Amino acid sequence: MPELASLHIDEGVATLTMHRPDARNALSLDLILALGERLSEIEANDDLKALIFAGEGKCFCAGMDLKGVMSDPLVMADMLRGLSRITRRLRRLSIPVIARVQGAAVGGGCGLMVVCDFAITHPEAKVGFPEVDLGLCPAVVAPWVILRIGAGAARAMLLKGGTMSGEAGLEANLVTHLVEKDQLESTSIDLARALGKGGSSALAVTKNWLNKLDGSLDDEILDQAAELSASVIASDAAQQRLQELFGN
Repeated sequence: MPELASLHIDEGVATLTMHRPDARNALSLDLILALGERLSEIEANDDLKALIFAGEGKCFCAGMDLKGVMSDPLVMADMLRGLSRITRRLRRLSIPVIARVQGAAVGGGCGLMVVCDFAITHPEAKVGFPEVDLGLCPAVVAPWVILRIGAGAARAMLLKGGTMSGEAGLEANLVTHLVEKDQLESTSIDLARALGKGGSSALAVTKNWLNKLDGSLDDEILDQAAELSASVIASDAAQQRLQELFGN
């Protein structure tokens, strides 16, 4: 079975890459579990200075693997809970985390992007949260979107649904850096190395303090978010909508 998530380390900079390019790196349960395994390796490595989070192929991550929902909503509920755990672990790493977004970052994939400390993409990329368009609830990602862009802006964005360009994502503060596509890799590495020059203890303490201040350590609300998304996706209305969109 191909490796679904790989970890490469070069001079203290780790690159965590999702490997489901044929499925646009959509989040299956196996991919979520693989990401958890790689994060355990990152958490156990005290020599790392920064992490670049990436996806193989044309997309960063197209969100949840919705075709899996139609066959077993209970598996999808497990996937949503797993995604919730992955976002927390990314947020709580002691090193800076940079999302390198070369293509679409949609739904849960955009949630993975905004939970990172930095998000670098290009003007033509596609980002956003179309969950309500699909009859789903973006509860799992909502806390992270609020922390990134503010409650009012997040309310409008999540209720409206849809996606936007990378350029519009920068204007909406979903994205922190916008560069040309051929500069994505070099810009990500340069930022990671610049961050790595700072004091590792100072960075770790600062990140943890920021997480305490902004509510990133509030497991109760994050657990509720996962269960709320799971309950909606298991509903008859959501299943009917997904069948209309993706059924044969």
